[in-house]
Amino acid sequence: MAPPLNQGYGYGIVVGFGAFFSIFITILWMVEQRYSGVQSTSEEYSTAGRSIKIGLLASSVVSAWTWAATLLQSSAVAYEYGVSGPYWYAAGATIQVLLFAILAVEVKRKAPKAHTFPEIICARYGRTAHKIYTYFALCTNMIVTAMLLLGGAAVANSLTGMDIYAACFLIPLGIILYILFGGLRATFLTDYIHTVALFIIILVFGFTVFATSPKIGSVGKMMKLLDEVTARGDGPPGNAENSYLTMDSYGGVIFGIINIVGNFGTVFCDQAYWQRAFAARPSATVLGYLVGGLCWFSIPFFLATTLGLAGVALESDEDFPSYPKRMAAADVSAGLVAPNAAVCLLGESGAVAILILVFLAVTSAASAELIAVSSIIAYDIYKAYIKPTASGEEILKASQVATVGFGIFMGVLASVLNNFGITLGYLYLLMGIIVAPAVIPIAFTLTWSKQNTFAAIAAPVIGFSCGLITWLVVAYGLYGEITLTSTRANMPMLSGNLVSLLSPFFITVPISYMAPQDFDFASTKAIEIASDEQAVTVMEYNVEEEEDPVALEKALKFAYSWAWALTAVLIFIFPLPLLGEHYVFNESFFTFWVVIGFIWSISASFVTIVYPVWESREGIVKIFNGISGDMSGTPPPKAYDTVVEVKAVVADDDTKIAKGDSV
Repeated sequence: MAPPLNQGYGYGIVVGFGAFFSIFITILWMVEQRYSGVQSTSEEYSTAGRSIKIGLLASSVVSAWTWAATLLQSSAVAYEYGVSGPYWYAAGATIQVLLFAILAVEVKRKAPKAHTFPEIICARYGRTAHKIYTYFALCTNMIVTAMLLLGGAAVANSLTGMDIYAACFLIPLGIILYILFGGLRATFLTDYIHTVALFIIILVFGFTVFATSPKIGSVGKMMKLLDEVTARGDGPPGNAENSYLTMDSYGGVIFGIINIVGNFGTVFCDQAYWQRAFAARPSATVLGYLVGGLCWFSIPFFLATTLGLAGVALESDEDFPSYPKRMAAADVSAGLVAPNAAVCLLGESGAVAILILVFLAVTSAASAELIAVSSIIAYDIYKAYIKPTASGEEILKASQVATVGFGIFMGVLASVLNNFGITLGYLYLLMGIIVAPAVIPIAFTLTWSKQNTFAAIAAPVIGFSCGLITWLVVAYGLYGEITLTSTRANMPMLSGNLVSLLSPFFITVPISYMAPQDFDFASTKAIEIASDEQAVTVMEYNVEEEEDPVALEKALKFAYSWAWALTAVLIFIFPLPLLGEHYVFNESFFTFWVVIGFIWSISASFVTIVYPVWESREGIVKIFNGISGDMSGTPPPKAYDTVVEVKAVVADDDTKIAKGDSV
């Protein structure tokens, strides 16, 4: 399509917003250092002091899981399969975050001082396994970051004509700058800001499509336009009555299975999610991930139901970029359904809004990936194999160097992939084949004491080989060739993804039962922070109370029950009856569907925007008081005088140690 904006918008948003966030977050980091006693150490850089609360953790999970694909690929599958596409995208990528809550609390029980999940692998299985899982971790981060950059660059190019290769390099630049100063805590701050903007823009699009737009403006008008598309023979093949308004969609179900498998890999194998578990205080881990996952569900579900279906409904509109023909398959795969619909609905303002929306999603998720890779390189490569005696200061420098190096490397990789015609949609379907073989062995590492070292090593290696071979063989068998087109088809991708995820189970379980390890987790509990950073200040919570084994065991049971119950509802209990009855939505049910999207999105925005501010109110007041004191000439109180390692807090019933007290 002809770009609705000139290149100045593209460069202005990519460079200008990057510079703004770099300066703004650096100032916030300096303020926190002065008034909250935050120290610039390797521990702070990679774990944010291990004291993140529920609201900020949930907001960060939402932001880190909102990729370019969340906004673009979800709308693409709505365009291809109708309402089932947004639902299966949202549900198929929510359950992994819900189930990860189990591993998050297990980390607090069995590896409370770990920094990366390969570090836990090394402590349990040794160096050979450690190298294998470090490889899977880095592969995951590279695939995710490549998808982010490819999606963001494609949208910037489509909407503004900005050079796609320039976008691939400029997008990571601003992220690198603020992560260098603030580390993981900086990503939590930007995650919050990005989440605020994401929900505001998404709700604006929702009200535009279903309430105010003269082109659609109501649920009834949307249904009428979609029915017209079906009537002229352009409805989705494989859907009940070829309707866009049904969960009975063959293509939608196939996509849903691929989506579920692939996203297990990009959650369980992504250090970004483990890093948030390490950073959270013990009491926040379970609710942070459960609430964050449910809040995130609303973003792809509601946005894709809004812009994805609008992309179909508006194709008969003369303002739609592909009028009078349907969108090209390559444009759909590149994620251009949502931008096209936004431009048709709101003109230049729609183009600016979607460009900002995608840019924020890309930068927030990419910042999580950059800090994750920097931790893996610092702890699992530099400290593990290059300098085991590295001090905290040396680890911090290694993390910062890794941040810069990975950001530049990913600009190069995204450019190479784009040059070969590999799009966001292709990578999204492929990712499960590459990274899912490590999912089950990783999950068993903290939840099953019997998995032995040989099984942990063999399962992902054999599983990856089987998944890759299955994918290529099915593509060749069905289409007689191995090309980007044949390998992207549903059945090859489905077969490869399923084999990659499930085959390790049938490898590790029999081998482990033949020679069970009966691991006691003593070595994972013994993981320590750098020797010169053993000292800690009093946390903002009662350490003894929150790390109590009984409390953590109770949290684990809560995580198991709610995570599995919600998974059952999202994947089986709610959608399967609609699918089995071949139900096509009438206007009343479609209205209910849209209203649920509005309610869910508004509720999620309240939880992720208002609640983090409320639970951090004391710290915010403390900072403002400190700033007021500086302006009046009164120096801020020190957070501590002498720092010592706190092994335990022993006090009678009338004595308590408050946050900020000297110890």
